[in-house]
Amino acid sequence: MERTSSYRWTICALLFVATTINYVDRQVLGILAPTLQRELHWTESDYGDIVSWFSFAYAFGFLIAGRVIDWIGVRRGLAAAVVAWSVAAIGHAFATTAAGFSFARAALGVSESAIFPGSIKAVAEWFPQRERALAAGIFNAGTNTGAILTPLLVPWIALKYGWQWAFVATGALGLLWLAIWIPLYRDPPLAGTAGDGPVEVARAPWLSLFGHRQTWAFIVGKLMADPVWWFYLYWLPKFLDAKYGVKLAQVAAPIIVVYLIADVGSVGGGWTSSALIKRGWTVNRARKTTMLAMALLIVPTTLVSRAPSMWAAVLIVGVAAAAHQAWSANVYTLASDMFPKSAVGSVVGIGAFAGAMGGVVFQRITGRVLQANGSDYAPIFVVCGLAYVTAWVIIHLLAPRLEPARLST
Repeated sequence: MERTSSYRWTICALLFVATTINYVDRQVLGILAPTLQRELHWTESDYGDIVSWFSFAYAFGFLIAGRVIDWIGVRRGLAAAVVAWSVAAIGHAFATTAAGFSFARAALGVSESAIFPGSIKAVAEWFPQRERALAAGIFNAGTNTGAILTPLLVPWIALKYGWQWAFVATGALGLLWLAIWIPLYRDPPLAGTAGDGPVEVARAPWLSLFGHRQTWAFIVGKLMADPVWWFYLYWLPKFLDAKYGVKLAQVAAPIIVVYLIADVGSVGGGWTSSALIKRGWTVNRARKTTMLAMALLIVPTTLVSRAPSMWAAVLIVGVAAAAHQAWSANVYTLASDMFPKSAVGSVVGIGAFAGAMGGVVFQRITGRVLQANGSDYAPIFVVCGLAYVTAWVIIHLLAPRLEPARLST
């Protein structure tokens, strides 16, 4: 039992590293966007369309990835995905047109879609319910770590060797991770180590999952929040450039501050609900109290475009990003709270599909709004600030008690 306990945290560490690499690969374009936009003469709408192709492919990839990982298991599923997304990331170096970048983004999106269904399934298999939000928060912190490393690595590589090598060098990181993952990861014991949560049943028909309010609660949690995170990831460097004149050589400091703050939220949000459960709170009360607190912390984002200085804007966005990550750690854990392990990958895939499709629409709208209003980000930030409170209300109405779904086989 002691060795199993220690090993599950090793698994969590591997998932953290994989998530870090995942976010490094997807954020390279965001860091280089102002440079590429000037060099390749993209309009705001061109850029919005390019990044939306990632979300579009990412969305449909989730529908496949979640089900495939439930079928073939975490070890093989994540290994195949990392190989595919590494090749796609490197492929950006050979693109010279908006269409070429759109194709590369789509390939990256469909292959990167496996990271969260696979990671949440691994957490559900290896961790007891009281620890799952904390474990999810730890591996999800890799999203912020990746976002911190990218502005440190990419400008230096691009300025010294050219932007193409930034895609090649970061894309190769996943292949190094595979050398550790393949020999180290093993499937959990047949009886499982989680020991609690929804009762296991045989795999339910995929379409039947849509007949449960719990599925729709998870969908809402992703649909309303994920597009905001995509906005930070892809448009924040451009906002800082347009509003405060922050160029490639200076972008590292503000971006790193935002995601350092966000890292605290990712781990802290998962720890908070786990700690409340250990103190005797119900899962429902602990998760929802934490999520409501985070939703309220995000409301000041509505004022970002009026911030008196760059660092004031960075602080507001950083707190919002931290609250988003805390929200995300708990929303992901809702899937394992309400569904048996045999269905977790599929449910996460469905919800993440909704979140990514929301991102497609939001990114395309963002590009066109900015094109029309002269790069005024104010209306976009208002939407970002109010999205989470709205989502919390709908989740509570759909799943007032976070009861396990009764699946038919």
